[in-house]
Amino acid sequence: MMHTFSKILILPIVSSSIWADPIHRLPEYEVVGRETSLIGAAMVGSEGAYGQADLEYRPISRMGEVLEMVPGLIVTQHSGTGKANQYFLRGFNLDHGTDFATFVDGMPVNMVTHAHGQGYTDVNFIIPELIDLVNYTKGPYFAALGDFASAGSAQIRTESWLEQGIAQLGLGEHGYARIVLADGFDLSLNERLVVGFESHYYDGPWEIGENLNQFKGFLKYTQQLQEGEWGLTFHGYEASWDSADQIPLRTVESGSISEFGSLDEDVGGATARYSLSSEYRRDTGDTNTIISAYAIYYDINLWSNFTYFLKDSVNGDEFEQAEDRMVYGVNFAHSLLHTHLFERDVRHTFGGQLRYDVIDDIGLYHTQGRERMEAVRVDDVQELSTGVFYENEIHWTDRWRSVMGIRADYYAFDVESDLAANSGQADDVLLSPKFSLIYTPNRMLEWYSSFGLGFHSNDARGTTITVDPADLSLVDSVDPLVRSMGAEVGVRVNWNEQLNSALSLWWLQLDSELLYVGDGGSTEASEGSQRYGFEWTNDYRPLECLTFDLDLALTHARFENGDEIPGALNSVLNAGVTYQRRSGFFTSLRARYFGSRPLTEEGAVESDASLVFNLKAGYDFNPNLRISFDVLNLFDSEDHDITYYYESQLAGELVAVEDVHFHPIEPRSLRVTVSYRF
Repeated sequence: MMHTFSKILILPIVSSSIWADPIHRLPEYEVVGRETSLIGAAMVGSEGAYGQADLEYRPISRMGEVLEMVPGLIVTQHSGTGKANQYFLRGFNLDHGTDFATFVDGMPVNMVTHAHGQGYTDVNFIIPELIDLVNYTKGPYFAALGDFASAGSAQIRTESWLEQGIAQLGLGEHGYARIVLADGFDLSLNERLVVGFESHYYDGPWEIGENLNQFKGFLKYTQQLQEGEWGLTFHGYEASWDSADQIPLRTVESGSISEFGSLDEDVGGATARYSLSSEYRRDTGDTNTIISAYAIYYDINLWSNFTYFLKDSVNGDEFEQAEDRMVYGVNFAHSLLHTHLFERDVRHTFGGQLRYDVIDDIGLYHTQGRERMEAVRVDDVQELSTGVFYENEIHWTDRWRSVMGIRADYYAFDVESDLAANSGQADDVLLSPKFSLIYTPNRMLEWYSSFGLGFHSNDARGTTITVDPADLSLVDSVDPLVRSMGAEVGVRVNWNEQLNSALSLWWLQLDSELLYVGDGGSTEASEGSQRYGFEWTNDYRPLECLTFDLDLALTHARFENGDEIPGALNSVLNAGVTYQRRSGFFTSLRARYFGSRPLTEEGAVESDASLVFNLKAGYDFNPNLRISFDVLNLFDSEDHDITYYYESQLAGELVAVEDVHFHPIEPRSLRVTVSYRF
């Protein structure tokens, strides 16, 4: 059997076995999809990749759903479309991204010490038609991945070349309108430029109307070198929206509002993100080098009201979370692909990352009608994170190989609070070893076993806090870095280039859980937890024009004391069938089952499960002209998109009431899109 050594992943901060020689992206255009065999290249059974060819025929109602192709991952929303989505994976309610690390063009998307929640992940700035490839991982087994990657990660790379330009217009119910324009230009024999723009408006089915306005810009310049590539990428994004947040079940049951109504019509948000990144890649055949640097400007103003009149019976509980930040970073990874140790083929990979966040006026304000009444807390934060890693892959025989890695991370926090008692500095360091053993008996079958330590960082403000800013009572600070530990066994089968199937059994333990707090709109640290589960991923292509896929994930999650973990989903099923020809008719029907979740630690209250079908169908009149129809929520399900359980108090209520608070799935809607390639 020929030895195949792993290339560095498509992002400079990640090196992993997933990106191997057989599918290494050369300057020429290649199609990579979920059906691509990773046997001989993968490190665990639960990692994989998908590309534009997979996304093109998939009905998608919101940008975040491009991540639902990660098996077992659910993307929902409890607020306006412009806000970061809610994510669920491996028994985690990840809130807006904690414990799932996301990267775009080498830049981290997760925001540390964010005004709304630790690890806040807003991918709305991406134009989905310009996604080239997404690599995903699960578990803390990858030495090049650090913060937030305990449950998994997604590394998104945008297109560096377009074979044809794109002009696309989408219209639909509930005020949906979307325009996409993009094209690629040959500047010279070795230079290329991709330009993209998107404008998106949406009102939604909500009684207040979302009034979503999104604008996205994209520029990517690449220059081919003799043994590599250099590039410069710009992302620009601005959005504003009004929110129909989750509402108490009792208001709908009493008839005071409909399930699409709101109790505070002033909530919503506005955000902006601008970034510039540069990347250098060199591949000599025996070595791989990737160096990148980035700078990101980001701001957000988010108005919410989850408890209505619980804390302030006169002015209400509306609050604003706001911040402005700059993020700077550099990444480096280098692989020696064909070295030898005791006559065994060996790959050595080493690298590092540095990130520096400067966050100004990160604040929580009591508001009414979006007007600030008082500041609850305002801080300036500087956060430095550095990580270095080494990974070693050895082919012991034609069938056995091992991957061993070690990672070291150092974090430093500097908090200047409006309350002197909460100002201060903190730091922490962690070592995280990793190990995987892979057995490949033939070209159609591969077995995996992995173990690793990982971590997530906590909000910098929590590491220096000593008193509650609301009542000045004493509070305990949190650990800067929280350890995770995971193990996994799995198997991958690629039969006759038609069936690509993977099965994984996994276990994950965290020293401290970051739990969503409904009445505060943020996360807070709680006790440790343990999870274990089963994942089964399948892609079957009996004919070139016909594909079936099915992903099943089952999870058991508990706190260390045996209590339920609120929001921890226990089952996910994502399945679909796609029919496509080179020209003519195409269609894709998808089903997503989102299992019930406990809403309290006692498990006495649970959310209902939900089942939604989406349909996409269309016709290619010629290679350039296409019309497609998306029917979202095909059977008009009345299930809930997301559900919480906490205390709230309505105007006129004398006492607080514990109740289910939910955000409904949007009703059936039709969208039509006309695309022209030029």
